[in-house]
Parts: sequence; C-alpha cells; structure tokens
Amino acid sequence: MRRFTPGNRITLLRNGTEYFPALEHAIAAAQRDIYLECYIFAADVTGLRIADALQAAAGRGVAVHVMVDGWGAKNFLSPYLIDALKTGGVHFAKYRPSVAPWHFRTRRLRRLHRKLVCIDDTVAFVGGINIIDDMNTPGHTPPRLDFAVRVEGPVAGAVVQTMKHLWALIQFARMKDVGDDLFPPPPHSPRAGDQTAKLVIRDNLRYRREIEQAYLTAIHNARSEILIANAYFLPGVRFRRALVDAAERGVKVTLLLQGRVEYVLLHYASRALYGQLLAAGVEIQEHHKSFLHAKVAVIDRRWATVGSSNIDPFSLLMSREANIVVRNAGFADELRNAVRHIMASGGKRLVPGDWRNRSTVHKAAVWAAYGFVRFIMGVLGYGAEDRLHTGE
Repeated sequence: MRRFTPGNRITLLRNGTEYFPALEHAIAAAQRDIYLECYIFAADVTGLRIADALQAAAGRGVAVHVMVDGWGAKNFLSPYLIDALKTGGVHFAKYRPSVAPWHFRTRRLRRLHRKLVCIDDTVAFVGGINIIDDMNTPGHTPPRLDFAVRVEGPVAGAVVQTMKHLWALIQFARMKDVGDDLFPPPPHSPRAGDQTAKLVIRDNLRYRREIEQAYLTAIHNARSEILIANAYFLPGVRFRRALVDAAERGVKVTLLLQGRVEYVLLHYASRALYGQLLAAGVEIQEHHKSFLHAKVAVIDRRWATVGSSNIDPFSLLMSREANIVVRNAGFADELRNAVRHIMASGGKRLVPGDWRNRSTVHKAAVWAAYGFVRFIMGVLGYGAEDRLHTGE
C-alpha cells in the first residue's frame, strides 16, 4: 500500500458545475501532455465541450491521450465523436471493448471504472464524475450528486504514474506504441500545499485490496464518527462487521445511500443488509431527491476519501478504481459539510421498526435479489468467505 505524502494542495469539487470548468481551465493551460480516463464519455453538451478542449490542446502540440471503458461508454460515446477526437490529433483507446452477451466470463466485468486526469505531470483530477452532463441525464432528476478533487503536489505524480502505466500496458497488449515505458517512474511533482494524502487504486494484480483495506483501517481506528456516502452499497462481511463493531463501541456511524432505483437487482439486493446494520445502531439515510452518485467518506473529521469506488463487489473485487485519501481536518470538514447538506436537503432516515415491518412482498423481493447476486458472484468465482455472506 502506498504511503501518505505531505505537501499537497487538494481542492474539493462538487458536481459537474465545479468540476468541468476546473477541468477545462486545466486543459487550456496544458503545455506537454494530457491523460484522461473515464468510464463514460457522453456525446452530450458537456462531452462535446471537453472534446473540443482536448482537440484544441492537441492542435497546439500537446500529446493528448483519452481512454474510455468499452462497456461503460458504448451507449454514450458516438462513432462521430471518436472520429472527431482522432482526426483532431487525440490518441484514443478503449479499455476491454465489450464482450459479447453470450460470453459469460469473469473478465467481462473487469472494467475501467476510475475517473482520472493528469496534465503536465503537475495537476491531476480524481473522483467519481464521468464526462457527462449531470444536469441533463435521461431518466434522472438533476443534478447528479458527485464529487471530485483537483490535486497538486507529490500525489499528482502518483496519478501520472498509474495512468501512464495503464496506457502503455494497453498499447503493448495491442502491439501499438510498444516503445512506451510499461513501468514509468513517478515524475517529480513539487510541494504545492500543506495537506497529507495518498492515491489508492484497485486493479487485478498488485493492488487488489488497497481501497477496501484503506476503508477498513480507517473504520477500525475510528473513535467518534464515520460518515459514508455511496451510490451502490453491497459490502462483504468484513466491511459490515467493521461498521457494526464501530457502532457497538460508540462510534456514530451514518450511511447516506441511493434511494432511487437505477439498477433493480443491485437496489434490492443491497437492502438485504439493512436489518443487520440498523439493529447494530448504524444510521441509514436514503437520498430520493435526485440521483446520488457520490463515493466519499469522512472519519473522525480528519480522514477523508473521494474517488470512483463504490462499496460493492464490482468496485472492490473487479474494476479498476482510484480514490484519494486525505488526512487533513480542513478538507475533511469541508467534505463532511457537503455530505451533511445533501442529507439535510434530500435524505430520508430509515426507522428500524418501520424497516422490520415492511411488507412480505418487499422482503421477498429483497432476499430474492440478494440470493441471485450471491449466485452470480459465485459463478464468476467471487463467492469466497469474505464476499457476500450476511453474517446474520
């Protein structure tokens, strides 16, 4: 696991209204190279703005590299936009182009889910925001609630290193630009502030458990408060036990979760875990006002994380993910206040008694969904003891 590094300046960005202007400004200032990774790159108003900025950078001689997930972007990124990017001088790649529906294999779920940008080895962006208009997403009430950070300092160098490694790896596998360094050294990124932070990633080789372990370590060490906002919440037994243990030793544990139905199966499966958590004293709030896409946490008002990783099997066990972990009271308080504002404006607290007394039909749907997800995870080889047992 990487170590915490001092000397960073990390700026919290709330939703696309703050993220995209900051990203466009950084792209416009680029002089040497740009790397951008995302799960979704939509051909909507926002996507076209970012694409124009990337093409303009390429036009003035900046080496621009864009990588999208082959599965996540397939229904959003039009062939026209891909052609425009390539014609404009942008190096474009897809991570794991979609596997055919009848190929039921584990690797089809190993997606590029992280959202990263690095510019000139000095500025980076990390978070959960895709290149898509969060004020005009079909089927969702605006805005989509999410977070990202702008990073300057030594941690930006770690972002650069992991992005250049993945780009070189994909090109090597496809016999393109094989001269790229598969294991680039971290660039020198000078101190830019007084915040201590580190980049944590999840891949399918060296860093399989880094993000989950970062959460577990912070939860085990919590003394007063754990606040987690997460869009897709279906943790394994170790994670749930850590939350229950924290609540039982007097830590105030609050979960802000997505209340609206997006993926029906995951929505109902995750609710099979509510009873155990509520019985232990964990407070659960569901956000129904708009679409919650956040993947953040604050612990003891001094430890905070912002990133792409949900707390579910797909993020913690399969996808490539990236989070920033910050140890700074000022940043932690800023993020905590932002999450608390979301809760105050659109959260609905679950009452343990009401949850126990929900209808038989609802209970049956929840457990059927949960059982099916467990079955699928087992078929895919992810049914080991620390995955999806209820602990009840």
